[in-house]
Amino acid sequence: MSARVNALPINRLNLRIAIRALRRKFGQQPTYNPHVTDNHASLRLPRGQTLLLDADDTLWENNIYFERAISEFISYLDHRVHSPEEVREHLNMCERETIAAQGYGLKSFRKSLIACFEQLSGKPVTADKHARIVSFAQCIADQAMELLPGVAEAMPALAERHRCILVTKGDEIEQRDKLSRSGLAAHFAAVEVLPEKTEAAYRIVLRRHACKRDGTWMIGNSPRSDINPALAAGLHAVFIPHGSTWVLEHEVVNEAPPGQHLVRLAAFADLTRHF
Repeated sequence: MSARVNALPINRLNLRIAIRALRRKFGQQPTYNPHVTDNHASLRLPRGQTLLLDADDTLWENNIYFERAISEFISYLDHRVHSPEEVREHLNMCERETIAAQGYGLKSFRKSLIACFEQLSGKPVTADKHARIVSFAQCIADQAMELLPGVAEAMPALAERHRCILVTKGDEIEQRDKLSRSGLAAHFAAVEVLPEKTEAAYRIVLRRHACKRDGTWMIGNSPRSDINPALAAGLHAVFIPHGSTWVLEHEVVNEAPPGQHLVRLAAFADLTRHF
């Protein structure tokens, strides 16, 4: 936790104040601007584009398993003072602090669950409780890969016509393992697992792979990580919303700068109509 959070006792009033601050920053749902429309029927790109594709919740399901684990964690905590919503918001804050310290991935998620349990229960986690909490995260690791609709059919066609590069973030071993288990690895010319997706990170990816900005598209579900920083780096972007995008990835979708394109599609399979 940050110094500011540690300075406050965890009580209902302080937790509600923190919840309001988090909502002001991230919002409850992703917000889309009016200029992000679904009308792109006339857009058809020639062969030879570079497609930077996000992984989690763009190619395969991911956040739904975390949501399931979090729901089970909240039920297990069964807090007598804080509501399930308040516990969830406090866990969001724990995750932000843990990610800042050690990045993304299941190890970070486990640490966040334990920190949240200790802070809200006011007691150290016993060995038995530690094992139970860890089991929530382990269920995510044991989950079979589930490709999103249309991905298995669309990826071979996209890879045949364009250069596809996987651009994801998180723990490198975990992300590469998911790619291997997905059966999609053969369709990618390269894989980038970034610690964070920022404008600077996208610019590095562009230089490393000699990408031409006017022919490079970032494709993903996250306004915060996929769309806005890619637009800021001078890329085109394709926004494919997911109904269970992680709350910490919510952000207002920015307008595409002059000379750049921002396309919103309902499903991954729609990419083959334009690319």
